Amino acid sequence: MNDWSEKLIAWYSVHKRDLPWRNTKDPYVIWLSEVILQQTRVQQGLPYFERFVEQFPTVHHLANATLEEVMQCWQGLGYYSRARNLHEASKQLVQQFGGVFPASYDQLRSLKGVGPYTAAALASFAFDLPHAVVDGNVYRVLSRHFGLRLPIDHAPSQKTYTELAQKLLPKRYAADFNQAIMEFGAMHCLPLHPDCEACIFKTSCQAYNKGEVDLLPIKAGKVKVRDRYFNYVLLQKDGGVFMKERKGKDIWQNLWDFELIEADGFVGEADIVAHIQQKFSFSRAEFSVQLHSEDFNHILTHQRIKARFWQVQIFSNLHDEELKFVAANALGNKPLPRLIEKFLNTYRQWLD
Repeated sequence: MNDWSEKLIAWYSVHKRDLPWRNTKDPYVIWLSEVILQQTRVQQGLPYFERFVEQFPTVHHLANATLEEVMQCWQGLGYYSRARNLHEASKQLVQQFGGVFPASYDQLRSLKGVGPYTAAALASFAFDLPHAVVDGNVYRVLSRHFGLRLPIDHAPSQKTYTELAQKLLPKRYAADFNQAIMEFGAMHCLPLHPDCEACIFKTSCQAYNKGEVDLLPIKAGKVKVRDRYFNYVLLQKDGGVFMKERKGKDIWQNLWDFELIEADGFVGEADIVAHIQQKFSFSRAEFSVQLHSEDFNHILTHQRIKARFWQVQIFSNLHDEELKFVAANALGNKPLPRLIEKFLNTYRQWLD
């Protein structure tokens, strides 16, 4: 083991957090934790991990569940493609591998949603195979310590970082090293205000010694964020509301929301009336537009959603292939986007 890796693992043995997925070699448990913690902080992800383990204790339980059950368990965590891929991969594991995780990096990569990072994590943590993990924390540690000015969101640069991590990886202690470097980035070498004066690598860290800690790591491009305006129409009747499952390639796929008018801005009551008359062939006497909510803002990675909700009572039967009647007391049985949850928490009286 080289000196740098040995010093890092020694730090980890003293400072590591006691987390449930670190106390097992069960690849299913490790896989759940890795998928849940992608783009999610430990503090936020831990309750979801515990919920998944309780509701789906084995890969067979997960594979036999409905997608709606999986999405509901995931509700509020965001990046919902992770949940869909998790469900698909569980079926793959049962059908192709008899419910047993393959102890091979390449076979792990064949699972739906399992990329290089997750495959390396599973290979090292569950099977002690010498594959280096490289996540955001690892990029930051390597970039700062070795003074790498290569952009971490550029594929050729990412290959260089992975090769460096693999070179530093002690093959006999792959799992410990991978845990250690990620934990060091998460707990000490923080994105903002790291405690460099108390750092074990203070004397050898190039970013610290050159005064570039705040400049590294570098990203090549900034994420372009676009604004979207959602005008939701709550079609209510007989103690319930009509909802639909979101399909296609847009956000919140397989989650449920209300009739939606997306426009360049917020629309007025006349637009709501025209939409209902045109889409559902209702006369003006068959519905009543009552209230609209305050405006809600919901921030996603690439989008800012601005939403307003309109309360509409309907007095005739509604026939629509997408919209399904959901009783007010059954709303909790549907997987909902966080935005819809926030609205319901504020305007629950609309449905009482």
